[in-house]
Amino acid sequence: MLSAFVNAFRTPDLRRKLLFVLFIIVIFRAGSQIPAPGVDVANVERCINLVQEGDNASLYSLVNLFSGGALLQLTVFALGIMPYITASIILQLLVVVIPRLEALKKEGQAGQTKITQYTRYLTLGLAVLQATGIVALARSGNLLQGCPDPLLHSDNTTTFLVMVVTMTAGTAVIMWLGELITERGIGNGMSILIFTQVVATFPAGLWAVQKSQGWWTFGIVVVIGLMVMAAVIFIEQSQRRIPVQYARRMVGRKMFGGSSTYIPLKVNQAGIIPVIFASSLLYLPAMLVQFNQSSDSAVLDWVNTYLVDQASPVHMAVYFGMIIFFTYFYVSITFNPQEVSDNMKKYGGFIPGIRAGKPTQDYLSYVLSRITLPGALYLGLISLIPIIAFVLIDANSNFPFGGTSILIMVGVALDTVKQIESQLQQRNYEGFLR
Repeated sequence: MLSAFVNAFRTPDLRRKLLFVLFIIVIFRAGSQIPAPGVDVANVERCINLVQEGDNASLYSLVNLFSGGALLQLTVFALGIMPYITASIILQLLVVVIPRLEALKKEGQAGQTKITQYTRYLTLGLAVLQATGIVALARSGNLLQGCPDPLLHSDNTTTFLVMVVTMTAGTAVIMWLGELITERGIGNGMSILIFTQVVATFPAGLWAVQKSQGWWTFGIVVVIGLMVMAAVIFIEQSQRRIPVQYARRMVGRKMFGGSSTYIPLKVNQAGIIPVIFASSLLYLPAMLVQFNQSSDSAVLDWVNTYLVDQASPVHMAVYFGMIIFFTYFYVSITFNPQEVSDNMKKYGGFIPGIRAGKPTQDYLSYVLSRITLPGALYLGLISLIPIIAFVLIDANSNFPFGGTSILIMVGVALDTVKQIESQLQQRNYEGFLR
């Protein structure tokens, strides 16, 4: 990995692209530190120090993770990349449900441009809703429970609207920065911005472990984190290669085909999407309890005890089960064995030993279902690591090597390095990747 970056910096055009990406990252992190208008910075910092290790910090942990800690600080980029992620997931699901969107997807680049435009509009709509909810919680004092100080200088409607507009505009700027990286830099812009925000929270998380638990626990946490990263890299790179043979055919006077290739089926075919789905749905009961704290309902008490409390075995079991379900669900809508089988048959391809058509479709479905199970179990176990660490190490300690953050870091890093290596190969770097 390091040799890839060294060789990239020796190439003038790749060096310019990498420096441009670093420049955008600096702007992005600067926006994550600038407070929104109307925020009492001193009180916010005092409240975060007071309750950052409490139960309330876990309520918005996923959104706060994707904002690099900017959410609880109420900065300009407080929403981070989360509205765009949610909008992208919703559009991917709607493509399967709505025929019009499915037709656009099949139109190629023009259709994809339209879908991207819809994603932008939906991102802004979700940003308005999320900003409204966060500012409303900040006004009511429920964003950081246990904090006696007001988070805003003023509680009037003008301050409320200005903060909502500012955070929504910040989300639009983040989308623009991500697209700039994709067009003029290296790698996927949105993924790199997510990677930046996740990595930004690591130093503070590690130092918090050292301060609360000492150097021995700090060393154990670092070793466990490195071991988990190695395991994640191994699984993320694992794939089942299904061989495909293309028959020879005559077109005019020329012979085409006769080549051999394979269909790569990754063990983790769904990526991090199932974890985001499960985490988002588990926030709904937490939000329900948050807005009904004065209620004496027995149902809300049960929800707060068993579903909201991350140390509860019921919460862990539900979280694990939802990840398994959403892994199978997402793989089923992103990989269509019938479509792959039809395309192979159309171009004269076949799997050795399997007849073309329906037998090929059944075989692909069988292999996909078998390989999805270990991938789903892997995602569930990795996602439970921070929860188990909270219970075993200290219920109030901030375990930095969370499953979601490790999946993001490893996935984006591997993808970015692959793109750098591919561009280096195009420039005839002899001996590279040997």
